[in-house]
Amino acid sequence: MQVEYAKVSALGNRSDNQDRAAVVVADDAAMLLVFDGMGGHSDGARAAETALSVVQDHFIASKLPVFDPQGFLYMALADAHEQVVELGHDVSVDFRPRATCAVCLVQEAGSFWAHIGDSRIYQLRNGRVLRRSRDHSHVEVLIQEGAITEQEALDHPMRNFVECCLGGDKAVPDMSITHRMPLEPGDVLLACTDGLWSGISDDDVAGVETPGENSLPENLKNLSMKALNANAPYADNTTGAALRWNGP
Repeated sequence: MQVEYAKVSALGNRSDNQDRAAVVVADDAAMLLVFDGMGGHSDGARAAETALSVVQDHFIASKLPVFDPQGFLYMALADAHEQVVELGHDVSVDFRPRATCAVCLVQEAGSFWAHIGDSRIYQLRNGRVLRRSRDHSHVEVLIQEGAITEQEALDHPMRNFVECCLGGDKAVPDMSITHRMPLEPGDVLLACTDGLWSGISDDDVAGVETPGENSLPENLKNLSMKALNANAPYADNTTGAALRWNGP
């Protein structure tokens, strides 16, 4: 594959960074991984670190391209959930480590997405957002029902409440896993935490795809700075991983 890729993770106005991200690229497949440790729970950073390591190890151990992408994503995230649950086996359920996630598998001129919670994946093309994942949150339900707009959601009192996550209860959480979505040369895939996408517009996000004078790493860094400035002085950890697909 011909790809360009980048990742960024900024502390924001927080005392520690509980986000984790990685881009893993092989000859026949690549993966974007973003995990957001939930700050209201103990060891959010450990939850994110553990989950990323589990999914990354599954990818590295697999024969590529992956034969059953959707099954692979489900099993990898279910295993990650089990490992995060184990981190909190001796902690009250309300305080166990937890994390949200967004994982994107790229192979054979297509991508497969999986996410849990409000970490997102975007596909960008020709300077606009072609599609994005839909958050597992009450606010997202309100948006889909037409009760509020995307702009109104930014200040909604329940904007930080997610309906499912890795860790906590033993039952495997709800997860969204897509079918194959075709890629065209120049398309950019972006996986990111809510600290990156909150406070900025789809047009801002789409700017990561525009080649211009900057490289993909520079565009991603600029986007993270825009998010940090928009959310200051309460900016969350701000993390993203991006990949530009330039052809097989």
